[in-house]
Amino acid sequence: MLADITIQILMIYALTGIFAGLIGGMLGLGGGIIIVPVLHYIFTQQGFEPSVVMHQAVTTSLATIIVTSVFATYEHHRKKMVSWFLVNQIVPGVFLGACFGVFVADSVSSSALRIIFGCFEVLVAIQIWFGLKPKPMFTEFFSSCTQKKETHTKLPGKGIFVFTGAIIGLFSTMLGIGGGTLTVPFLLWFNYHMRSAIAISSACSIPIALVATITFIFVSWDNSNIFTHSIGYLYWPAALIIVTMTIFFAPIGARIAHYLPIDTLKRIFAVLLLFVGIKMLD
Repeated sequence: MLADITIQILMIYALTGIFAGLIGGMLGLGGGIIIVPVLHYIFTQQGFEPSVVMHQAVTTSLATIIVTSVFATYEHHRKKMVSWFLVNQIVPGVFLGACFGVFVADSVSSSALRIIFGCFEVLVAIQIWFGLKPKPMFTEFFSSCTQKKETHTKLPGKGIFVFTGAIIGLFSTMLGIGGGTLTVPFLLWFNYHMRSAIAISSACSIPIALVATITFIFVSWDNSNIFTHSIGYLYWPAALIIVTMTIFFAPIGARIAHYLPIDTLKRIFAVLLLFVGIKMLD
């Protein structure tokens, strides 16, 4: 076992943030899909209680996503890529799903969360490798609308957005991710441009991560199994270091993306995710 907090551990946290930032910037993927499995491994090595190690990894990952999503959304907003009308349609469901997701996650074992996450990683790896995307619907509406006109009649009813937001919030909370892996395909289905879908997803990730993190802390405040230096399930030393590195290196990853073969990088990353997902299922 590694000691409580050592230089080695701090370096691993920093490298995790660097890698998550670079990959997120290059491929447009959220950091949670990288951060959670790394934290699960290192927390286990640090001697975290096995019954809550996955809960602490998920909560710590969500805490980092709050900050990174705020920065990402601000940049997307500056470029006028965020449709706040759609964000407002989705967010009520996201709040409900995130709250419910915390109580579901807290009620299941750490090993069950690990298996769920492992299955998710494998599915994402397959999706990235084959470039699977939903076929767009409502082409006539969205192809003829500007951002300012994206309203009302031909959009699905608000109930559909609330229900979808609840599903996204539920699974994103249980997995410790921002929700882009789920939100972006949903928006592409409505023929939204990829850049706009990513921008809207970033905005929706803020309430998911914020509500989930706060609720996770609340339900675990008196848990005697949580590791030292933790606020509930949130292990703040890891969150602080990772989010600092992610914020710094995500823009670098975005710039690097213009000079590297992205399709090849996606294939390599898909293989890595597949390996990690299988390891999580062990």
